[in-house]
Amino acid sequence: MNILNLRKILKATQRFIMFELQRLRMTEHTFMVLVAVVIGILGGFGAIFFRFVIRLFQALFFGSWQYTLNYALQLPWYIKLFAPAAGGLIVGPIVFYFAREARGHGVPEVMEAIVLRGGAIRPRVVIAKIIASAVCIGSGGSVGREGPIVQIGSAIGSSLGQFLKVNGSQLRTLVACGTAAGIAATFNAPIAGALFAMEIILSDFGISQFSPIVISSVSATVISRYFLGDFPAFVIPHYELVSVFEMIPYAILGVLAAFVALAFINILYKTEDLFEMLPLPGLVKPVIGGLMIGAVAIYFPHIFGVGYETISLALESKLTWYFLLLLIGLKLLVTSITIGSGGSGGIFAPSLFLGASLGGFVGNIVHILFPAYTASSGAYALVGMGAVAAGAMHAPITSILIIFELTDNYRIILPLMVACIISVLITSRLKKDSIYTLKLTRRGIDLFQGKEINVLRSLRVSKVMKSEYEKVYADTPFRTLMDLTVRSPHPNFFVVDKDDHLLGIISVHDVRKIFYESDDLDPILVAYDILRPMNHYFTPNDTLDIVIKAFGELNIDELPIVNEENKKEIFGTVYKNDVIEAYNREIFKRDMVTSVSSYVGSMEKFKRVELMDGHILSEIEIPGELVNKSLRELNLRSRFGIEVVLIKQSYDEDEKEKHKIIPTTPDYKFKFGDSILVMGTQESIDKIQSLNRKEY
Repeated sequence: MNILNLRKILKATQRFIMFELQRLRMTEHTFMVLVAVVIGILGGFGAIFFRFVIRLFQALFFGSWQYTLNYALQLPWYIKLFAPAAGGLIVGPIVFYFAREARGHGVPEVMEAIVLRGGAIRPRVVIAKIIASAVCIGSGGSVGREGPIVQIGSAIGSSLGQFLKVNGSQLRTLVACGTAAGIAATFNAPIAGALFAMEIILSDFGISQFSPIVISSVSATVISRYFLGDFPAFVIPHYELVSVFEMIPYAILGVLAAFVALAFINILYKTEDLFEMLPLPGLVKPVIGGLMIGAVAIYFPHIFGVGYETISLALESKLTWYFLLLLIGLKLLVTSITIGSGGSGGIFAPSLFLGASLGGFVGNIVHILFPAYTASSGAYALVGMGAVAAGAMHAPITSILIIFELTDNYRIILPLMVACIISVLITSRLKKDSIYTLKLTRRGIDLFQGKEINVLRSLRVSKVMKSEYEKVYADTPFRTLMDLTVRSPHPNFFVVDKDDHLLGIISVHDVRKIFYESDDLDPILVAYDILRPMNHYFTPNDTLDIVIKAFGELNIDELPIVNEENKKEIFGTVYKNDVIEAYNREIFKRDMVTSVSSYVGSMEKFKRVELMDGHILSEIEIPGELVNKSLRELNLRSRFGIEVVLIKQSYDEDEKEKHKIIPTTPDYKFKFGDSILVMGTQESIDKIQSLNRKEY
């Protein structure tokens, strides 16, 4: 079967489904609930399949379907050393050639898709993430299952929503349904799955989104329990609060957990930076990371994979305090190396590992000092799991509930709540971003404000660059420089050699400083003698935020722009005043966007403003069936009798800008989440809006 025939079959299937939905004439809510059930079922099977693929690769790399910690301890040293590197050899090409989104822990990519792209995720991410993460975990990479399953479930929800041509807000909800389904199925935790989707992915507990997300989570859990059984992820001994005074060490544990979470965040991203700086191909870096992990695992295979067995040992109080302390440092290191080198996997399981190790360490010390007033170290390990996860994710509610569902133990809930809240208070105070949102902040995207943190980071040098500049050769006499100071409109002269390669810069102030000594120096002084070496090179594709920093450091008003291929060949110039004007224009434009959106959005529930002669000004979200089509193709004026005034772009890929107002460009193709400001009669506005709230 060729690609053309496959596309025809998919199109026919799509038309049949849409026809049946319209024939049944369901309301939007009923439609969303039914689709959520389908996503839950697919997410449940996706989680089961993902677990199976992990076991498959564990069997391939380590030689057994029944991989356990005891089995790993008995493996030959060379298998433990080279298995993670072999996994990196497979993960690298998948990530770099098939789907870059599959790199890392995946949750930030889902959050970015939700907020900035209307929930649109490429379907290929499902396959890429399953294989890349399963290989990484199965070969010993020190990462978890939850990040991949979030991305897998979200991609399933997004793909189904795009197939059914829902609008942007519905698509975002379906992506969250996929997230909830994935978490619920992989951890057998339906409540935690729904809360994770709403608190972390959507950052919204809106009632309109609540029903389909919960239903999707429950559907996935039913599938998971049917095939995998109904039991908690961790079987733990009976714990309870021994004494009211025990709340003090639990509070101290919350403080320590905050600092472990902060260390985890900082070390993880510092390690990413170190690997980025390595002058090696991206395909090689996961192999190097794998060798480093294998070197540690020769002696401590506890750090392999998700580490649930080691967590269970800590919960059962079977590990000594000094070994637990060692595991904290090792896990911080190897998880950061796994993800930083380009591996694929989640950070939630490593957070639980770190929390269990920290809690077990604190519990051991406290129980030695006060045996009559404290529980065993396992109780502290349990609380530590929630506290470190809460601090890293900045999500106390999800962490509390997910620990409750993972362990099926309610008796330790009070110290768990105290430790989690303390941990989040400290981490959010000391670091604004969570381990998930920091990845996007480093890209220049303020996820929840929906705009650039640094306005100039969205602007390229090419937008303000001028092609006219003053160039002088290195042997130019000082007398000529004096004449240029009078005649030239430029405040700086760029000094080049005989091959026109940039050597440095001379400002008119440099010339004026030695003007009165020119009679003595004129015969011997040339441009090369007074130039300032140029250590800052900028190309037309660089962003203006780094250019403005260079202006501040050099204290000059003009900088050279060099060729992209040859960094020494001068290409143009950029003025400080032009950069400042570009900044002011961008601020004004963004203020206008906010003003327009606020004006229309504040009018009434349906975002419409009554005009004269029965006409209405209204903001309308683009229906799913109009996505990927242009105004020219849609011909809205003749079809609906409306005039498109403005287009509110959901996300500009080139400038990394959300909610950008652009003129009515005929060839602009709409994306999920885009809106249009239209003017027309009540009847014409209702006609196009009916596409968004039609009965299915």
